[in-house]
Amino acid sequence: MANIKSAKKRILTSQKRAARNKSVRSGVKTSIKKVYAAIESNDKSAAGDALKAAISTIEKAGSKGVYHKGNVSRKVSRLTKAVNKMN
Repeated sequence: MANIKSAKKRILTSQKRAARNKSVRSGVKTSIKKVYAAIESNDKSAAGDALKAAISTIEKAGSKGVYHKGNVSRKVSRLTKAVNKMN
């Protein structure tokens, strides 16, 4: 355990940030799963709605610095491609 006050503070702030990042990542994963679930059920309108919500969630995570912008664009691209591929 750290003895210096600034080191103790860094530990606390990094724990807070890690918890926040974990929560945001979990939300992104959930929204992605909802899109793929709608695709599996072959419901085009539900997939479109889920895609719109997922893109919003992913972009927000990117703007907060949880994901790199390349990672964000890759996730969005793959989801959009999967929805567009539906019959």
